[in-house]
Amino acid sequence: MAYVALEKLLDKSNGSIYKLVILASKRALEIAEGQPRLVDVVASMKPSTIALHEIAEAKVKCKKS
Repeated sequence: MAYVALEKLLDKSNGSIYKLVILASKRALEIAEGQPRLVDVVASMKPSTIALHEIAEAKVKCKKS
């Protein structure tokens, strides 16, 4: 299983765990519905893990509000 550091992810969500969870869940749903992956990962990886990798690599960003 691939590990993504929480500290790295919190920086991408303006320091909010709530925003991180919402962003990751929305993106994971998009991936599960067939949207293309924005990062190169193993094909067997779950959509939620892919979403976290995309957030960590700044391919998906949180709106500033």
